[in-house]
Amino acid sequence: MHSENMSSLRPFEIGRKAEISIRLSEFEIPPIQDVLVVGRKAPIGPEAVKRMVDALSPEQYVVVRLEHEIFEAAVLKKSLLKFIPQEKLLPIILKECSAVATEDSVIKAQLNIVVQVNKVVDI
Repeated sequence: MHSENMSSLRPFEIGRKAEISIRLSEFEIPPIQDVLVVGRKAPIGPEAVKRMVDALSPEQYVVVRLEHEIFEAAVLKKSLLKFIPQEKLLPIILKECSAVATEDSVIKAQLNIVVQVNKVVDI
C-alpha cells in the first residue's frame, strides 16, 4: 500500500464528541429557590446574601451562620421550616452539599418535602 492510502485507513481513529444538555427556566426572584449554602471562600458572603434576600423577598428566608469546615452560611426558606425543624433539616443539607462542594462554592438547592400522616381513629 502507498503511504497516502495508509493515512486514510485508520481503523482505530480517535474522535471527540461533546454532549450538551441545557435546562432553561425563568430567572427567579430571589435567585435562591429553597436553600442557598455559602462556602467559606465564596465570592459572596453571608452579609451580602442577607441583604439580597431581605431586599428581594423580605421575611421569606432565614440566614444561618455556620461553624462548618466548608460552609460559612446557609439560607433557608422559612416555609420549609414549618415542615421540618432547622436542627433536623440543616445537617441533611450540609451532608449532601459537602459531597459536591468546595469552600468557594455557592450551592443552590431545591427541596421537595412530602409529609405523610397516618392516623387511626375510633369509630
